[in-house]
Amino acid sequence: MYQYIAIAAYCVVLFLTLRDIRIFRRTRLPSYRKGALKGLVASTVILAGIILVGMNAELGLVIVFIGLYINRKGVRENVFNDATTQERLLGKTDIE
Repeated sequence: MYQYIAIAAYCVVLFLTLRDIRIFRRTRLPSYRKGALKGLVASTVILAGIILVGMNAELGLVIVFIGLYINRKGVRENVFNDATTQERLLGKTDIE
């Protein structure tokens, strides 16, 4: 069960990282680049936590939560002016 929780956290962090990369490539705003880099570091930590969950569930989940803490949201510029929720989720920006 704990393995599934760790894998779900990994998928969420990867999705948000890919979204930040997409927004950065469109806008060249440095805050989204920083967010993407933090996401890569966090996904690596979470992957280590997934491996540790198999050996020690509590220690593995602590490592996963540390990875989620690393991936916390920072200050970002507003790039969504008239976007719907689905467009925001997929990373569509109003700034080109």
